[in-house]
Amino acid sequence: MIDGSSTEKLAQQLAQIVIRGLAAGNAVEIDGLGIFHPDPERGCRFEASTVPRVFVAYAKEDTAAAERLYDALESAGFMPWMDSRKLLPGQNWPRAIESAIENSDFFVACFSTASVNKKGGFQAEIRYALDCARRMPLDEIFLVPVRLDACRVPRSIQREFQYVDLFPDWRQGIRRMVVMIERELERRADRMCVLR
Repeated sequence: MIDGSSTEKLAQQLAQIVIRGLAAGNAVEIDGLGIFHPDPERGCRFEASTVPRVFVAYAKEDTAAAERLYDALESAGFMPWMDSRKLLPGQNWPRAIESAIENSDFFVACFSTASVNKKGGFQAEIRYALDCARRMPLDEIFLVPVRLDACRVPRSIQREFQYVDLFPDWRQGIRRMVVMIERELERRADRMCVLR
């Protein structure tokens, strides 16, 4: 647990990093939160991120396909997250991955013949995402399984979640996923308006 003085110290350190970046004339982005922009009149302007965050989980053997998916999601206007593109040198990667999953709007699990029976990080990420999904409303879409090839999706996933095939027609599969994400975001926004 962080006490009050530690929190204040961390806040001061973060503020100094932002101030140094702005003083150098650079925008400073805090991943998932937003961007501080230099502003000649006010010193800085903060632009909160409203872009949907999508975590991409994959097995190392599927890196090329996962990177292609990352690029497609980014081109569609989303903020994808994958370890090979977002982790920083020296960063505590297990905690960074958990944090990225927790803060994502969607979790895309890339299944393939290489990944379905593999033990390790990919499976751990899916288990953590399932834990996160259990804390959400039952009708909210969070975990989105995708198949990269004609693999068998694990029964535990197949029983509860509809998957998207990114083969044999990659573009159609991506289009289907993008439409689903956009509709789910609209549904969430409508629900929030009703709750207010």
